[in-house]
Amino acid sequence: MSFVTTVEHPLVQHHLVRLRNHDTPPAEFRTLVQRLAVLLAYEATKDLRLADVEVQTPLTRTNGQQLQQRIGVIPILRAGLGMVDPLLDLIPDAEVWHLGLYRDEQTAQPVEYYSKLPAASPVDVALVLDPMLATGGSAASALTALQRWGVSSLKLLSLIAAPEGIASLARQFPEAQVYVCAVDEELNDQKFIVPGLGDAGDRSFNTIPSDSQS
Repeated sequence: MSFVTTVEHPLVQHHLVRLRNHDTPPAEFRTLVQRLAVLLAYEATKDLRLADVEVQTPLTRTNGQQLQQRIGVIPILRAGLGMVDPLLDLIPDAEVWHLGLYRDEQTAQPVEYYSKLPAASPVDVALVLDPMLATGGSAASALTALQRWGVSSLKLLSLIAAPEGIASLARQFPEAQVYVCAVDEELNDQKFIVPGLGDAGDRSFNTIPSDSQS
């Protein structure tokens, strides 16, 4: 499997262009994030292992399959929170572990401020949720923490990515898998994705500074 999978689907394109729109209000923005998260998760979970089971239907017994692995959903706070609920709708038994990371605006480097990963018993598959893959710094910090925990299968789900972030992660984590809705043109001088969609956390939670809304 290639390092990056771009989910090319008419529904992805339809929802993504509305997500990018400057005039999309926060409530709709959150809904769009959730819809796109579902479409990303569909692709990212195609290779999950299954176990054979036998169940009783109202008419007879029959054979089927169910998920065999422990799945961890790991949102990078705070923007990744908007992608959690649709993942739990699809995988109700998934474990949710939070990682708090933010980007220092002076250095563009990630700063970790919260982590509650346990010391032992890692999940089999980690689905890391971060709407924006820009420099790759926050994602790299999250993947490093999950590697230390002992997770063997690492998957990053991002709505949009910059080529610079993808290249950085490919060098550091060649065995990981990245799923995106779009790979944008570049990072600007402030390390924001262009054309991008702005700050996903601010737009989701309606915390855009008033002087930047004009």
